[in-house]
Amino acid sequence: MIPQVINDGLAFDFEEEIEPSNTFKINNELDRCYGTVDELEALKQAIFLMLNIERYNHLIYSWNTGFETNDLIGQPTVYVTSEVKRRIQEALLQDDRITEVDTFEVTTNKNKVHIQYTAHTIFGEITAEKEVDY
Repeated sequence: MIPQVINDGLAFDFEEEIEPSNTFKINNELDRCYGTVDELEALKQAIFLMLNIERYNHLIYSWNTGFETNDLIGQPTVYVTSEVKRRIQEALLQDDRITEVDTFEVTTNKNKVHIQYTAHTIFGEITAEKEVDY
């Protein structure tokens, strides 16, 4: 099929379809996968996995997958708090279902940074949290 040029632009004769986000349900307490989840629950699970996979450490995942924490060890608290916000946004915005990540609330305790944030998705809002040791 040859595209047609109309008004100095190409006319496409197809439509983009959004595929379902149906995936296996992971139960972290029992270390089991059973059943399936879709839409918002599948996205909550995807966010959990994205932020708990160390980036660049596993050959099975692309370099766009994961969250970098190893290089934060020993860094100053001010640096870690600002960097963790940026890295959460960077990790989550790789997924096209997530449109924005904001409303960060940061608390620090000894060598831990606890961050609560809101992820705006095409299915609704998700409020989640992440704790990082440094």
